[in-house]
Order: sequence, then C-alpha cells, then structure tokens
Amino acid sequence: MSDTRRLHVLRAIVEDYVHTREPVGSKALVERHHLEVSPATIRNDMAHLEEEGLIMAPHTSAGRIPTDQGYRLFVDRITEVRPLSKAERKAMDALVEAADDYESMLEQTVRLLAMLTNQVAVIQHPQQSTAKIRHVDVVQMSPHKALTIVILSSGRVEQRMVTLSDDIDEDSLHRIGQRLSEQLYHRSASATPLPLDELIGSVEPALQPPMAVIANAVEAILEAGRVDRIIMAGTANLAKSGGDLGPAIGPILEALEEQVVLLRLLHEMQQDQRGLSVAIGRETSHDSLAETSVVAAEYVTTGPGGEGAKLGVVGPTRMDYGSTMSAVRAMARYLSRILSEG
Repeated sequence: MSDTRRLHVLRAIVEDYVHTREPVGSKALVERHHLEVSPATIRNDMAHLEEEGLIMAPHTSAGRIPTDQGYRLFVDRITEVRPLSKAERKAMDALVEAADDYESMLEQTVRLLAMLTNQVAVIQHPQQSTAKIRHVDVVQMSPHKALTIVILSSGRVEQRMVTLSDDIDEDSLHRIGQRLSEQLYHRSASATPLPLDELIGSVEPALQPPMAVIANAVEAILEAGRVDRIIMAGTANLAKSGGDLGPAIGPILEALEEQVVLLRLLHEMQQDQRGLSVAIGRETSHDSLAETSVVAAEYVTTGPGGEGAKLGVVGPTRMDYGSTMSAVRAMARYLSRILSEG
C-alpha cells in the first residue's frame, strides 16, 4: 500500500468524520475525495490503517472513525496553519478597540476565541513571577478610605480599597504612594513578603500608621497575583457536542470548573515548531478529559523573553483541528503584539 495514499485516506476519514459525525465508508471516500482508485482498494487501505490503530469501527458499522492515534498522526502532518480570514482579523481589531483595560482584554479575547472555534476557550492569567513593580499610587476616595494601585511591567493594573483609622489628606497619600514607588520600583512582583518595617520607617511618624495599612494592601495584591487562574468562555459549546461526549460531559465540565487539572495540563504542554501545543484524548493524562482534545499556544505580555501564559480551546476529539489550530495561534500572536505594544 502506498504510504502517501494511506495518509490521504486517513486525512479524508478525519475530515469527513469531523464534518458529518458519521462513520466513513470506502465508497463515500472515493466519491467525495476523488481518490482515483476503487472502493475495494480503499477498503484494503482502511484495513491496514485499522491494523495500525489509526482508525476503528464503532459497533457493527461498516464505516470507520479515527482513533486518538489517528488524530495525532493527522495533526502532526498539518505543516501549514492557514491564516485567519479577513472577517476574523476584523473581529480581532474590534476586540482591541472595545477593551478598556488588561482584564477586559483577556475576557474579550477568550469570548472571541470561543466564537471563532465553537469550542470552550480558556486563557491563563500570567503568573507574576517575571513581572516587576513599575509604579504604586494611592488615591483618596474619602477621608477614611483610599484606593491602592499597583502597576506591573506586564501591563497589569491591580487595585485594592483600604480603610484608614484616621483622616488623611490627599497630599499625604500621594507622598506615601511616591515613597512606595521609590522603594519597590523594579522589585519582582513575586518577591514577597515585602520589607514592611523598612517601608513603614521610610516616612515620618505621622504617616507610619497609614503607610502600614497601605503597604500591607500592596503585599496582599502581589500575593493574590501569584495564584494561577483561568478565564473561560463558551461552555455552552461543549454542551452542544453532547452527542460526541455522551456521559463524559459531566466529568469534563467538573474538571473545567475546578481549573486545577486544566492549569496543570497547560503548564505541562510543550509547544512544537508551529508554536502550538496539542493534547489528544488520553494524552491529557486525566480521565475526565480523555474524550477531549486541548489546543493551546503561548502569548507574552512584555515582548520577547517576557512574561508568558497560554490560551487555547477544549473540545471533543472530533474537532476541526486545522481551523482550531489556526485560530488559537493567531489569537496568541495577536494578543502578544497588542499587550507588548501597550
């Protein structure tokens, strides 16, 4: 059997099964893909593919469907990831215009990715391990309340409201913010605890009580940023795939809700030369995700060598890998460029 034809047959089976959800027979392959050989020859090819564990017959059907191993070979042979369409690029441009800040940028990115792929889209918040403190500001909200703002080199802006025991004027709060900025500038956001005694002692005695409260708020902001978390959109798309997933859909939704399993998987997935990570079926190494595939790519927030995290999609193994890989990689590159420029 020709290896080239075998790969053509496998690719045709994957593509047909993805679009029809029906097991694929030899006659349909010949008619749809113009393979220029007889159905008997294709049946022989399919028998070899089945022996190699690349396709299988569900129940007593005469047709065949891809196995996880078959999907893996198919995905590995996708050498060119198509560019996005003009409409998809326009949607990304609209995304940038609509986003007010870093958080809304991530939220709108994941919603757009879910829409483009018809899958569950996820985006990992970058850890602050490589981010540096760029600026600290303190804004008076009332005589006893102040907003503590921390700006990081990654572009993230975090804030926390604090309550002060004594009245304090706006100028005093500005001096506290200025002193914190001077003392903490370019300090790693993951370097906690902060030198609180040193920070408190850096201001005059009258400002030491509010400095203690505000410095503790800065430390709490940085500690919260060290916790991994995921923003998710499109879980309804998974429910629409219920026919593929059957009773597995419940455990999948639970795993997505808990996030721990998915976070671990995203950390472990390694990018290939195409800039993509793809885990298929059992490759996810977790029983609850055994009926799914995860396609992911890394985005960075501060240019080459900067802080990075992953975005991607989760869907049934019967997904349109070509289009999904295209959308995921394009979104990652687009987001990296926008965040780095910002």
